[in-house]
Parts: sequence; structure tokens; C-alpha cells
Amino acid sequence: MTVALASADTDALPIHVVDAEEVTPWAERQGDRIGAWVKSSGFKGAIGSALTIYGAEGQPEMALIGYGTGAKRKRTRFVLAAAMPKLAPGTYHIASGVPEDRLEQEALGWLLAGYSFDRYRENGTEYPTLVVPDGVDADRVTHMAKAEFLARDLINTPASDMGPEELESAARELAAAHDATISVIIGDALLDKNFPMIHTVGRASTRAPRLIDMSWGNDGPRLTLVGKGVCFDTGGLNLKPGASMGLMKKDMGGAANVLALAQMIIASGLKLRLRVLIPAVENAVSGNSFRPQDILTSRKGLTVEINNTDAEGRLVLADALTLAAEGEPDLIVSMATLTGAARVAVGPDLAPYFTEDDAAAAALDQAARRVADPVWRMPFHDAYDDLIEPGIADLDNAPKGGFAGAITAALFLRRFVTEQERYVHFDIYGWNPSDAPARPKGGALQGARALFDALPDLLKL
Repeated sequence: MTVALASADTDALPIHVVDAEEVTPWAERQGDRIGAWVKSSGFKGAIGSALTIYGAEGQPEMALIGYGTGAKRKRTRFVLAAAMPKLAPGTYHIASGVPEDRLEQEALGWLLAGYSFDRYRENGTEYPTLVVPDGVDADRVTHMAKAEFLARDLINTPASDMGPEELESAARELAAAHDATISVIIGDALLDKNFPMIHTVGRASTRAPRLIDMSWGNDGPRLTLVGKGVCFDTGGLNLKPGASMGLMKKDMGGAANVLALAQMIIASGLKLRLRVLIPAVENAVSGNSFRPQDILTSRKGLTVEINNTDAEGRLVLADALTLAAEGEPDLIVSMATLTGAARVAVGPDLAPYFTEDDAAAAALDQAARRVADPVWRMPFHDAYDDLIEPGIADLDNAPKGGFAGAITAALFLRRFVTEQERYVHFDIYGWNPSDAPARPKGGALQGARALFDALPDLLKL
């Protein structure tokens, strides 16, 4: 896959993006020949429609892409991407019809539409190339697209080829490419280094659990990203039914998202000190699996009663978040495919997040609109803290009743960062359940572009 916008090209075919309600007036302004061509083609300007117009000698002269109506555009994140695959291979430039404030989004969507997961089967599709529109930072858009492709590839890879060791390899490859430092604590060494819950969750697998710790940058504010790296989740002894286990290769989506965000940050050269922590495990079933009613002691010293071994993500994140807080960063962000409750609340397309920092929330919401990466703020509702306190231990990993599951999970994680820390937690889905423009069915980056765009405000860069 080529992930780049073309530089200026005098031979690039012009694209005119036409609103559905303006097709007839636009065509009439072009003269009789083009007007007749548009009319006879039946082009109506619908989103996803494209039309190539040829000259008198049969050569392509221009292309039209439908921009739909205002109501339809609200439902479509990347309008040009919906039509891009219908254009013949070649180089194109946007000649008219896209508002200036949408050019970056549309250029990004064009790149994202060129993705295919071809690790196991060659794709062979040649996609058209877009000349970078005036006023768009080609490097920035390219960095975002490459990072999204990284996340998609990691999530789409089946667990047979994406276990804790392979996730570590992906982190090492990123570190090596950008002169970052990386260390990894593996297996029983997790106990020696006081990461007991990461070890407990991962010990039943033949693939050793580990904590991946990557750092980059020597100057600026400190940012620590923590990503859930459960490479496959059987549910443990609270075994998932087959239908629920089918997508569990994506349960390391939080790790994939923080690695992608790290790649954006590093490739863009942001002036900050970055740390990435990934607890990488497989939640398997064996004779030494942890059990319901076990009580675990975390790195922070808080005890946790296990009432469901399928609520394991918050356990491994807890130890990693404790380590993150010990470094006293300016901002901690966790990303995890954590709860089904979040999906029930907002569906698969929105990335819900929790923070007590109103300024951070405002920055994230504005950034999400700029980069077409929708997010939604959820509350750390203090009144629900009682739900995660079981009585015989400090915390309950799976409160009974089923109410407010995303909130109680976030409240659980909050216990492992000190009150002084600025903390944002994302409970993402990490998956597109069906094809959409620039977002094919499969692994998805969610919330990471919004975070990347908001970082200058969040950290005063």
C-alpha cells in the first residue's frame, strides 16, 4: 500500500466535487458538450458517485464526484473516499467543490480508502493518487494515515500471529525506526518487578505475559500512554461463548491504538517526552488460571476480588497505570477495548472517553471534529464508587447488576492514578463492523487522531 499524497502534477486530472442540488446548474455552465455528457450519464451528485468526462479525442478530461446533500454529508465522514475506488488509476487534483475547512479531512480519507489487509492474500488493487490540496500539510496527513494502517494491521492479524511476543516485536520495530528506547519484562520476572496482576492474568497461557515499556524524546512535557494488550481473550474460567469469542483477536486494540498514536507523535517530531506502556497477555484457560473469588494484590497495594475472570483488561491496566503514575507525567492516557457496556451506550463508531479535566475534554471534542475522529465524553460518576467496593477487598473487578459497566470500569482504573494526575481513559471498540468510506470492515483506529490533534492544547506545546 502506498501511503502518500502526490506533489504538484501538471498532468493530474481535475476533480470537480458537485453538490447533488447543483449538478444541473454546474453542468449547464460547462457548455453544451459537457452538459449533455453529464445529463446522459445520469450523474446525480449522490455521495459515492463518480463520473469521468472524456475529451473529443477520447482522453480523460475531468472527473466529477458527488457531494450529496447536507443531510447525507452529516452521515458520511469521508465523502471523497466513498467515490475514490470508482475512479480509474491515475493522478487527480481537487479543482473545485470542497470547502477549505474540509480539505484535510478529505485528503486523509482518500489515503485511508487505499488500505487493504494483504498479509495473507495479495490485493493487487491500484488506487488513484491525489495531489496534496493547497493549504494541506501533506506530511501531517501522511503520518496520520500510516499510523492508522499500523493499528489496522495489528488488530486484523489473528492471534496465532499476534500474541504477546509479536506485539512486543511490533513495539520494538517502532522503537528501532525512531531511536526510541525499549525494555520488556517477561514471565515470572513480572513478579520480581512487582507487576502481580499482569502476571496473574497471563500465566495460564503458553505465551508468556510481559510489560512493554518504550520511551522517546528528551525535552518537553511528559506524556504516558497505556494500552491494553490482551492478544486473545477466552474469558478465562468464566469462558466466553463462541459468538463472543470470535472477535477477541481485537482485544489488543488499545495497544494498537497507543502504538499508532506514538508513531504519529514521533514522526511529527512533537516536543515532548513520550512513554508507552503495554501489558501484553493472553487470557487463557489452564490448570493455573486465576479463579472467580480469588483476591489479588496489585502493584499499588490495593486488593482486588475477582468476580469475573473475563474482566481481565482492567487488571493488567491497573498495574501499568500504577507504574505510569510513579513517573509523575503531565498527562496519562489509557486506551482499551474494555467493556461491552460502552458499545451499548454509544455503538461501535464513537470512542467514549472519561476525564475530570474540563479543558482537556474541550480540546478533545474540538480536535475530534477537525480530524473526523468522533469521541464522546462519559462521566467519572463518584456516586458509583460504592459499586466497585466488594467489602472483603478494596476493589471488585466485576460489580454485580450490570448497570453502568463502562463507568464502573473507568472508576476502577482511576483508583490506580493519583488524584494529582491528569488522566484520560478511552474505552474503544477498535473495530468497524461493516464497510464505510475510508473505513473498511476490520480493525480501526479510534480516538488516537483526536488525541494527536489535541496534544498541543493538552500539553501546551
